[in-house]
Amino acid sequence: MPPDHYRTLAQTAESRQKIERSDFRAIAFHTTSDDDFFAHLHAIEKRHFDATHHCWAFRLFADGETRQRSSDAGEPSGSAGKPILSAIESADLFDLGVVVVRWYGGVKLGTGGLARAYRETANEALRDAPLLDRYLYDRFVVIVPFEMLNAAYRLIAPPNILLTAEDFGDENRFTFDVRRSIAGAFERTLAEKRFQFTR
Repeated sequence: MPPDHYRTLAQTAESRQKIERSDFRAIAFHTTSDDDFFAHLHAIEKRHFDATHHCWAFRLFADGETRQRSSDAGEPSGSAGKPILSAIESADLFDLGVVVVRWYGGVKLGTGGLARAYRETANEALRDAPLLDRYLYDRFVVIVPFEMLNAAYRLIAPPNILLTAEDFGDENRFTFDVRRSIAGAFERTLAEKRFQFTR
């Protein structure tokens, strides 16, 4: 995966299944920070206050570096949080959290059974969820003489190179957002065409 591209959820996704009389409900949602994730978690705990466990994991892109955390929330160690995180990793998604809520039904599943139940419930929520492509951009402000307008417009190549602003005046200034992985090549192109720019 390029260091400037990742996939995330387009909208909240859920799944529910019953295993040996226990109800499991996965809620997957977009999140971009620890604080935002825990606000979502708190809201879910409040909404499903009657549940036995609220186990969770999240995975953030964090400006190109992966950050992730998980919690068994009272289930046996390694039986809930890590399997949920494994489902997120298998889907190769970032900037999302998954909370799996469990209502205990009276039948013990054992550590292996719990791990399968949490992973499968999380997998099910993510399997058919609508996804979004996200990119990290570097910003270039380019001075464009009137005789170079056509050349400047030809630089636009979504989603890699976006024209985000045009300011016409004594100096025409175009603002480009350029995918981080090709910013060096874009800078060389600007230099070859003799555009003045700041980055």
